[in-house]
Amino acid sequence: MRNAVAAVALALSTFAAPCAHAGDESPREWLDRMTTSLATLDYEGLFTHSTGAQSETMRIVHRVRDGRSTERLVSLDGSEREIVRTPEEVHFYMPDRKVVLVEPRTDGGSLLRALPAPGPKLDAVYTLSLRKGNRMLGREVRILDIQPRDQYRYGYRLWLDEDTAMPLRSEVIDRHGHALEAIHFTQLDVGGDIDAGDLEPQLDATGYRWVRHGRRAEPRVATTTWQVRNVPPGFRLVASRLQVVPGQPVPVQHLIFSDGVASVSVFIEPGTAKGPTPPESTRVGSANAFSTQVGGHVVTAIGEVPADTVRDIATSLAPASAASPTAPPKPLVKAP
Repeated sequence: MRNAVAAVALALSTFAAPCAHAGDESPREWLDRMTTSLATLDYEGLFTHSTGAQSETMRIVHRVRDGRSTERLVSLDGSEREIVRTPEEVHFYMPDRKVVLVEPRTDGGSLLRALPAPGPKLDAVYTLSLRKGNRMLGREVRILDIQPRDQYRYGYRLWLDEDTAMPLRSEVIDRHGHALEAIHFTQLDVGGDIDAGDLEPQLDATGYRWVRHGRRAEPRVATTTWQVRNVPPGFRLVASRLQVVPGQPVPVQHLIFSDGVASVSVFIEPGTAKGPTPPESTRVGSANAFSTQVGGHVVTAIGEVPADTVRDIATSLAPASAASPTAPPKPLVKAP
């Protein structure tokens, strides 16, 4: 990647209900149950995260107390990366950069980011189907297939425990039916007694640089109004914020587009002093990134979607003065 924003975004993208009787629930109800289970149950386990020829073994610990969850994710394969999510903040420990990135917590979900979450317009862009699967980890399983209706998003296949709806395996599927990314639990304990110490970081961060977003005065920067033009069908702007990124002198604008399952992050930062550079595409596993220069700014879109989708979203943004007068009105956003 040619800029720090895209590099950090790619690095972070590699992390990713108490059950009634498993009777005649619809596929949508199973997806809802899975999302609730991930957010509300106590569990810990080991899983492998595979992208192409690369795989990583990770441990996850998740505990809920008084309706508030704390979670820790740690790499067991040498990188020593850890993510600890408290009820208020998310701490990203990055030994390769000697940095701890701290952000306010904005949701109550799980760190298993490769898994889809239901949205209000799910049926418009995906079809869902459910079938019986083979036993995994000694548990009865249902397989939930989430298939896209067009070329702008990937599909998902989820192996759900019948008793808890916890995902024992998940895959991101391309349009040819090939698995681009997979999360596969090799050990999972649900409902056990989790010690508070298991949620504390084990990495010695002495000498690391702590970068906090939203906890310190941020430098004043000029702002530009941006127009969101046509984006791929089903995607809409769902969040916008300023974000501190290691290596960047000023905060960058972080926009999030979602179709209710897949999401795309867009980072807007001032252009380099060297002047415009050609557009650039990058892929890591199921995550694609596209960077281009628009109106003197570098716009980088990244998400677990096809390459055309991140490209189309990145190029759908323009300074308001440069937006086509015939383009349909979209939400306006502020960018540094």
